[in-house]
Amino acid sequence: MKSFLGKDFLLNNSTAQSLYQHISTTLPIFDFHCHLDPQEIWANKPYENMYQVWLSGDHYKWRVMRMHGIGEKYITGEASDWEKFSAWAETMPYLIGNPLHHWSHMELETFFGIDKSLSPETAREIWEECNERLQTPDFLPRQFIERSNVAFIGTTDDPVSKLKYHQLIKDEPSFKTEVAPTFRPDGALFIERPTFNEWLKKLEKVSGQDVGSVRDLVGALRQRVDYFNEQGCRASDHDIAQMIFTKTTQEHAEVLFQKRMSGQSLTAEEIIDYRSFLLVELGRMYAEKQWVMQLHMGAMRNNNTNMKQKIGPDTGFDSIGDSQVAEGLSRFLDTLDGTGELPRTVLYNVNPNDNAVLSAMMGNFYEEGVPGKVQFGSAWWFNDHIDGMEKQMKDLSNVGLLSHFIGMLTDSRSLLSYTRHDYFRRILCNLLGDWVEKGLAPNDLPTLEKMVENIGFYNAKRFFTER
Repeated sequence: MKSFLGKDFLLNNSTAQSLYQHISTTLPIFDFHCHLDPQEIWANKPYENMYQVWLSGDHYKWRVMRMHGIGEKYITGEASDWEKFSAWAETMPYLIGNPLHHWSHMELETFFGIDKSLSPETAREIWEECNERLQTPDFLPRQFIERSNVAFIGTTDDPVSKLKYHQLIKDEPSFKTEVAPTFRPDGALFIERPTFNEWLKKLEKVSGQDVGSVRDLVGALRQRVDYFNEQGCRASDHDIAQMIFTKTTQEHAEVLFQKRMSGQSLTAEEIIDYRSFLLVELGRMYAEKQWVMQLHMGAMRNNNTNMKQKIGPDTGFDSIGDSQVAEGLSRFLDTLDGTGELPRTVLYNVNPNDNAVLSAMMGNFYEEGVPGKVQFGSAWWFNDHIDGMEKQMKDLSNVGLLSHFIGMLTDSRSLLSYTRHDYFRRILCNLLGDWVEKGLAPNDLPTLEKMVENIGFYNAKRFFTER
């Protein structure tokens, strides 16, 4: 019987163990999509306690705490930081089988050297030991990044952001990790939101351009794309709840824009028409800058209206959608490809039923000399567990080229989440080792080691940085 989180954790055969020990433990991390706060990295201030670095803002943890019956007071409410940590410790023993149980204990062991299981009985001891270490120089934000061997961080940024802290980090010679912005234009695309007009005013202010028409909007967004590019941006990111696409003229989009600006509501079809037009315009800008376009598809967000009104959006009340993605995605990518303006693209799905759809779709579009121009992104959100990661890689392998896969990302707000890369690499090594043991892949360690190196780091580095 193996020990919990032992050195061969998730490595169930000798080939996997060899691959992991010789390759994965030395690879840097290329974290091309996350939600870290650049101001937090720049300020590099010590955390007061484990709640701040571990639980604050983590809707993954909040969600399972609610499932366990913990009151909101101890999740996002007025309880003390210790009380919230204690409530998380109360939840932990019930998480066996959930990836959070693995991740949390990996984070405690990797960063704090704690190999005890977190529970109500050990909560106070672990709380005090971690808090004591958090006050030392080795446990500051930048030190967590450096200890994790992170070469690149791609944050997620609103086009109206001035990117002040990205520039400050860039000008700090002692910090070697590159922190680049990612262009996330949700404010422009979700014309139906009550905050749309307010967001346009922010865009006008930061761009110095009046936005009274769709033409103006495209021009202001182009100005921001230019600015983000100057600040080292290499990618965009999009929340696509339903990948429905229609070819729309600028004239029609203008009518819809003016209708919305006059205070009228748009129909569902009109919203799709407007968003389709703007997505194409943005895709052309990305291609011009040689950015990567990321499409996160299929999430049903903020399902609990009551809780959204009480504590706000994006607080752990999201789930898997069942939208159809194939036809709309094909039309969108084909529209850009038809004019030679399809950027390198990463497709993510939150519904595992869409794995085969995206694996097949990526083979429809290519560019000579660019391996894997359209990528099936790593298992996302409700899929980033052992079964989900294995399924994503197997489905990709069955109809595509796993060797060109760009691998793992954190998609997290916590600096402790870099252990997820180790989790992924162990699963990758075990998958390849299992194929060797079953005679489904050659026992060619040099080739397999190169494959793990590329998927673990180099493919993503090339995909996001080579222009």
